[in-house]
Amino acid sequence: MLAESLAISAVLFTIGVVGVLIRRNAIIIFMCVELMLNAVNLSFVAFSRYYGAEGQVFVLLVMTVAAAEAAVGLAIIISIFRHRQTVNLQNINLLKG
Repeated sequence: MLAESLAISAVLFTIGVVGVLIRRNAIIIFMCVELMLNAVNLSFVAFSRYYGAEGQVFVLLVMTVAAAEAAVGLAIIISIFRHRQTVNLQNINLLKG
């Protein structure tokens, strides 16, 4: 059971990394980061089943950070869209002014 859970977690994390590296849309990148966080949560839950409840405590901490990241990340994406009319990161250079 542990090996299968870790394999699924590794596949999800790999999909998230590939999505972050390949895509140019800020919303897609944001969703891929969330997918990576959920893969880590799956690993923590799998390990907590075999090694104790400490993994579930880490899951709650990661979920808290993910919720804060979602709120801040979506606010930044909405702000960029209002000013630039796009969420394509190729067309956005915020340092030029």
